[in-house]
Amino acid sequence: MDKKQKWAPGLEGVLLMLLSHIAAGLEVPLDPKVLEGLPQPPTITLQSPKDYIFDPRDKIVIQCEAKGNPHPSFSWTRNGTNFDGETDSKVVMKPYSGTLEIDISGEKAEAYEGTYQCTASNEHGKALTNNIVIRQSRSPLWSKEKNEAIQVQKGSPLVLHCRPPAGLPPPVIFWMDHNFQRVPLDNRVTQALNGDLYFSNVLPEDTRSNYICYARFYHTQTIQQKDPISVTVLTNNPKGERRPGFMWPIGEMSTKMVLRGETLELECIAEGLPTPEVMWQKDGGRLPSGRTSFHEFKKTLTIIDVNEDDAGDYRCTATNKLGSVHHIIKVTVKAAPFWISAPRNLILAPNETGILTCRVNGNPKPKINWFVNGRSFKDFYEDNGPKVEEDTIILSNVQSGSSAVFQCNASNEFGYLLANAFVSVLAEPPRILTPANKVYLVIMNNPALLHCASFGSPIPAITWFKDGQTNIKNSDPYVIHENGTLEINMAQPMHSGKYTCTATNNLGFKENHVFLEVKEPTRILTQPKYRVVQRGMSALFECRVKHDTSLIINISWLKDNGELPDDQRFEVDDESLTIRDVTEEDAGTYTCITNTILDQDSASAMLTVVEATPTPTIVLEKPDPPTDLELTDQMERSVRLTWIPGDENNSPIQTFLIEYMDMLHQPGVWVNLTEVPGTSTTAQLQLSPYVYYMFRVRAQNDVGYSDPSVPSAQYRTNPSAPDENPTNVKGVGTEPGNLVISWKPLTGFQSNGPGLEYKVMWRQKDVEDDWTSMNVGNNSQLTVTQTPTYVPYEIKVQAFNDYGNGPEPAVVTGFSGEDLPLSPPDGVKVTVPNSTLAEVQWDPVSNPSIRGELKGYRVYYRRVRGQHDSQEEAEQQEQVLTFSGNRTEAMLPDLQPYSVYNVFVTVVNNKGEGPPSPNKTFETPEGVPGPPSFLNTMDHGLDTLTLKWGPPLSNNGHLTGYTLIYHPVNTTNELGPAKKKFFPANVTTITLDSLNASMLYKFYLNAETRKGPGPNITKEAYTAIDTALIQPPVQPGKAVPNRQVDIATQGWFIGLMCAIALLILVLLIVCFIKRNKGGKYPVKEKEDAHQDPEIQPMKEDDGTFGEYSDTEDHKPLKGSRTPSNGTVRRDESDDSLVDYGEGGDGQFNEDGSFIGQYSGKKEKDTHEGNESSEAPSPVNAMNSFV
Repeated sequence: MDKKQKWAPGLEGVLLMLLSHIAAGLEVPLDPKVLEGLPQPPTITLQSPKDYIFDPRDKIVIQCEAKGNPHPSFSWTRNGTNFDGETDSKVVMKPYSGTLEIDISGEKAEAYEGTYQCTASNEHGKALTNNIVIRQSRSPLWSKEKNEAIQVQKGSPLVLHCRPPAGLPPPVIFWMDHNFQRVPLDNRVTQALNGDLYFSNVLPEDTRSNYICYARFYHTQTIQQKDPISVTVLTNNPKGERRPGFMWPIGEMSTKMVLRGETLELECIAEGLPTPEVMWQKDGGRLPSGRTSFHEFKKTLTIIDVNEDDAGDYRCTATNKLGSVHHIIKVTVKAAPFWISAPRNLILAPNETGILTCRVNGNPKPKINWFVNGRSFKDFYEDNGPKVEEDTIILSNVQSGSSAVFQCNASNEFGYLLANAFVSVLAEPPRILTPANKVYLVIMNNPALLHCASFGSPIPAITWFKDGQTNIKNSDPYVIHENGTLEINMAQPMHSGKYTCTATNNLGFKENHVFLEVKEPTRILTQPKYRVVQRGMSALFECRVKHDTSLIINISWLKDNGELPDDQRFEVDDESLTIRDVTEEDAGTYTCITNTILDQDSASAMLTVVEATPTPTIVLEKPDPPTDLELTDQMERSVRLTWIPGDENNSPIQTFLIEYMDMLHQPGVWVNLTEVPGTSTTAQLQLSPYVYYMFRVRAQNDVGYSDPSVPSAQYRTNPSAPDENPTNVKGVGTEPGNLVISWKPLTGFQSNGPGLEYKVMWRQKDVEDDWTSMNVGNNSQLTVTQTPTYVPYEIKVQAFNDYGNGPEPAVVTGFSGEDLPLSPPDGVKVTVPNSTLAEVQWDPVSNPSIRGELKGYRVYYRRVRGQHDSQEEAEQQEQVLTFSGNRTEAMLPDLQPYSVYNVFVTVVNNKGEGPPSPNKTFETPEGVPGPPSFLNTMDHGLDTLTLKWGPPLSNNGHLTGYTLIYHPVNTTNELGPAKKKFFPANVTTITLDSLNASMLYKFYLNAETRKGPGPNITKEAYTAIDTALIQPPVQPGKAVPNRQVDIATQGWFIGLMCAIALLILVLLIVCFIKRNKGGKYPVKEKEDAHQDPEIQPMKEDDGTFGEYSDTEDHKPLKGSRTPSNGTVRRDESDDSLVDYGEGGDGQFNEDGSFIGQYSGKKEKDTHEGNESSEAPSPVNAMNSFV
């Protein structure tokens, strides 16, 4: 890249304004199909460690691997100058790699020592490795020195110095004799970190003429030895017992510096008689748990992975029965530079803006230097480059061809960090990397993750659709992650289906389909049960499983968590395990495990095998209480409790429960302390300070717990500072301008001493203020007043008593009191997609205006009037919808079409609602009307009927008219031909003529608007009965009575009905007698005897008679009607869904009601056979009432 490469001038404003236009860093995927043809600056993928010590007997291999497109070329520098390996036959660079192999056989290895650095280059930039320091391992010989024989009196201290030669790396030291037997080390004899051998006090058995110090060098695998040292222990004037004294370190105090992340090793070696014990502690704190270990019989303290909190004063104490001595080691922690956030590769589209950040920390604070393609930032860009603000580079309005590799170097006196990050300017249309048509399987109520990995520049926007239609929003139960993955929190069967993800940027569009199948979980419905089986009998364990039928289920059995014995007596079926001829070896725990590819379930039960012969009943009872409780090994925070168990009473004791009573804080209350196995009769109990303990013990067997033992003697522990601080610390404002700090106070048991109080500390977060504190006693909350409205506070609560402070408390964050929001939402817009739904959108309210925790928004809306109304409706009630979270849109459902609505929005916090936004008025479009308000029939004539109806209660638009459909209904409830009439909107009464007398009619009436027809209203009515045939002749001059009489009350009609009923009864009796005869008619027997070929039974399918049979199943009853097409109708009791339209002829109204219940197959037959032309009769008319 040319050093005069120009970057477009960046924004010189505030960084926060710039960040709104910054593109996120885009990682280049490793998919070869994507990388093919995609330009990419070099990236270092493998390099040797910064400090490389080599064995002169091996080759030197300095690794340098990189990727990029085009593939990078490699070059090296040594000690800051170009290193041309091609001129040296001993140096070989691997093909397509920067790795160097140096063959140093027969050469002086020192010639290749130095500092190496590799550069990987292509046309888009240069990437650099760390400086790799190459040094040869060394194992120098021991310097010659004469060791004087040592004579020392018994009981005296002694140091044997090793002083090994300085190797690279340093050697491992150990002491042995000339027979290569290690010198035994113990609490008295210690090897120091520098290799010296220390004797706290010598004994006659320490006399030896060959104490030899050995040094083993790791790389060369050589061992050097020091000349033997002779030690003679004299007993003529032994030293007596004495207080401890330190042999190392010397004095009362020493210092130690350690780097962050390294291992801290502190040692204290003491002399004295008897041999002292060494203990460690940290003044003002605790030794870090999990990272601390002790070595060399506690003379060495090791802390791994050191951090800044490990700095401080460490006190080692050497103690024997005559006294103790202390030494303090002041530890300081420094830090080489370490990453907080290393710069990341950045892919930008032309004209986009991005940032590179290089955030490090260290002690002292590291200095950051930027380089571009290995050259200093200022030299590369001269005066017109990107903007640099300490650890950040701002790249504004990047252009094609401006790709480069940036290096961040952070260093202090303890080391350095070097990181490469390329900026690649690409313009790529979207690509979706997730395989197409992938099927995801998930168990119901588990999360489902549907991936949509994509690549493009600019970064594509990901959108999800379900079943090709529903646009999925980022709301419950869906979560759309930044990488495009769609997460369903708890997948349900309704979530199964086809999902489509689309990736879009300004260069193109791409979509991909995946499928989700939600399966039922696998569950064991019938679990195996505990069995007690006599030897020689069979044992049955059931395991009934419910699982998703589309998944293959696998059921297996285990015995005692292992495989079943290979024995034919074990029979495994689909849902059970049977063990035949049970033996004692079969006793154990049997587990049923059922699994699919997605989940599993398991259940266990125990088998107990007993003798087949009856045995005397053994009475099991709970054990007797333990006795003779004794307290020994009494220390500040522990005591040993010993007891004698009571009688087991035929059931082995399983555990002992130890309880205590705090006579000082909770007299009379026994608390469980610990449990120990039933084989133990003693326990070391950990105690708390400032407690008056009494102990008792209870034994447990299969029957239950014993009565408690007689309590032990009282044991009092001394007071001390609290070991813990209050928990559940919170900071919540209850009113504007206050902050209520609360906590769960310590119990008297936790107080550790008298005078328990709490130091409450607070300060405003992210403000450089000192802590404000107040001491609180006998309370669990403190109210801070005059605070700003809803700002975060850092809070600490520390316990203290008369003996000191508790540990450093943790910092929690709370918020001061809230106030009502100040501002309403702005930019309220309403979109009306259809006549019953509206979408409201608004701009979010700024955080300062909310003045509290954002709980959500409330949308208020009210129907003002219909569009056809001129006055407002006063009775319409205002409706409200609440939406939690930072929502900026809402859907208003169930609106009334063709209406005028008002809507406004408020923001809500914990204190309440803010002011409303200005009213927004919107109109809903026209919809279909409701059903007519009523439909009545009147003036029933012989061939006329009058219908009257009322308009719909809800017109929902401009009413255009009414549609009437009506059918005649015969005596078998079959619908006749339909007639359809349309009436204008102003017509609400109509008289129908040309109707059949004594006929039932069914009417369907609906209203219509320009949007379409609405739901219908139905009505059934009869025309008047024609009584002309049964009326007496009319004499001239006399009034004609009304023909519409109630014949059901006439005597002649009642007699006629009785005659018809009697005739039907006789026919039923005759049919019953014929059906009971059985066999065939004689005519049939004669035909079978003659077998005349010309006399052939006529086939059933050509409509002629076949075999004579007395079976009545396919013959109509005498007196029943037969259609003209020759078919025989099924009995009315033979109901079928086909008869009601399931065959496809049924119809549904717009309201979903089924109007084909009188049609279907029978209606079709009616149209074809003209069966509806049969004239009605009074009998038919009356049958319709039955």
